Amino acid sequence: MASHPVHGLPFLPGNTYRDPTKSAYHRSQTLMYRNGYSRPLLPTVGIGREPITYNQLSQADLDELANKLPTLTYGQSKQAPQSDFVPAHVAFDKKVLRFDAFFQEVVPMSPEEYYRVRRVFVYYYLEDDSMSVVEPPVENSGIPQGTFVKRQRHPKNDVGDHYHWKDLNLGVNITLYGRTFRIVNCNKFTQEFLESEGIELNTPEHIPTDPFTLRRVQPDRTYTTPSDFDKLKQFLTMDRKVLRFFALWDDSQSMFGETRRVIIHYYLMDDTVEIREVHERNDGRDPFPVLMKRQHLPKSMKDLKDTFPGCILEISDQEVTNWYSPRDFAVGKTITILGRKFLIYDCDAYTQDYYRDNLGTTDFHPVDVKKKIEEEAAQELPPYNGFGLLEDSIQNCLMLVPKPPKKDVIKMLENDHKVLRYAAVLDSMKVEDNGRRFIISYYLADDMISIFEKPVKNSGIIGGKFLEKSKVPKPGSSIDNPCYYGPADITIGSVLEVFRHRFIIMDADEYVLHYVINHSDEFPSELLESLQRHFSPQPEDRQRYCSVAKRMIPLNGEK
Repeated sequence: MASHPVHGLPFLPGNTYRDPTKSAYHRSQTLMYRNGYSRPLLPTVGIGREPITYNQLSQADLDELANKLPTLTYGQSKQAPQSDFVPAHVAFDKKVLRFDAFFQEVVPMSPEEYYRVRRVFVYYYLEDDSMSVVEPPVENSGIPQGTFVKRQRHPKNDVGDHYHWKDLNLGVNITLYGRTFRIVNCNKFTQEFLESEGIELNTPEHIPTDPFTLRRVQPDRTYTTPSDFDKLKQFLTMDRKVLRFFALWDDSQSMFGETRRVIIHYYLMDDTVEIREVHERNDGRDPFPVLMKRQHLPKSMKDLKDTFPGCILEISDQEVTNWYSPRDFAVGKTITILGRKFLIYDCDAYTQDYYRDNLGTTDFHPVDVKKKIEEEAAQELPPYNGFGLLEDSIQNCLMLVPKPPKKDVIKMLENDHKVLRYAAVLDSMKVEDNGRRFIISYYLADDMISIFEKPVKNSGIIGGKFLEKSKVPKPGSSIDNPCYYGPADITIGSVLEVFRHRFIIMDADEYVLHYVINHSDEFPSELLESLQRHFSPQPEDRQRYCSVAKRMIPLNGEK
């Protein structure tokens, strides 16, 4: 609460009173900043925005009154007005001292360098006495470079004093965070500023050279004699000119080896060789044509040590005494490339013209490398042991997992359920076997025979199946190539020997006669005549039998 004195009374206690309604006691602002510079202002209102009843003096008027001193001799002296106050952050804004410095960094566990010299720039900012260290980037140094120490005030002793520009000079060492920097030089602005402040600069120094960097700049000493051959001329004149040879790679000496056809390309542009494999249709190989990629081929090499890393290091001119050239390739010649032998049996027309014009070669007669047709060895089957069918036994010899023998499906479909039946008696030396009657069934679908004996009461012999359905070989046929009974071999009165049992054919089914008449071109005339005499056909069928017999006479040459 403000106090106001009563008019005409001294400013003493009891002569003032306070305004109870006043609540604002703000002081007006007398300092402002514009564009980063401070500017003084005269207050227009008092505390709590009360009006000012007296004249306000500026800072310049106050300074002038303060400097007026009474003199008796010369009277009142007049002094020039002093300049306005300028703060340090305004006076030294964007004014930086730059020093060239370096430091040595120890490189442990390196056989090529022991220490490394690194150049830096030390910047001193006069505005706030801060410092920063920046390392300029060096190409291919492999070191993260740039700002080495950020801008800040650095202590110079344990008491807490900070580095000042008066402590910096040429040829002195400064320690920042345990690393010592040697100042060797500075720029022109820094030199003029320090000399204007009365500091005498020392003699500039040079940054010592880094031995490792100096060794990297120097090229390796070589003693190779320059060649007189112009490789550029070879490239321009021999570009896209390739010698093509047709060769045969003989790998038959190795296990599962064989001969393969390849094409050898010799590039005249840079004397490189490439080998491509010729694939045939259905050869069973992966479709990768390049057998050897394009490269220089050494013909003869020096005696290399056993420790030479040949699996990872390429062969250079220091290890090779001679390289392959066009003179090493000729038709009919065998060359060894990377331990493999290739027989050159032919070449193309351009290769022949090149050899004829440049090397004087005229013999280009191709070599015959056609594969000889090998005769397949006859497969010998073991003798038949008599068990099972011969066809099943042969399948066991042809493959490990036997397959059922192939059957004539068309014949099976045409003759399905067609059976020729005959009645026969057993011809045996035993008295008890006389009079035994059998039914012989011939199956036209698969040429098999089955024998069935009709049971007879009180005969003492159990009838039933005598022979299961199977093929019956003729007597006198070989075991390896048996000849089986067919429908043309069974006639009335003929004898069938079935596995050492003799059967005499006594009768036949009428279906046999009709089948023979319908397929008369497949049976001999004797079979039809025997059936005609046996069945004594009716008068209406006699003419049909005679016509069939006349038609069969010219085929057999009998009357």
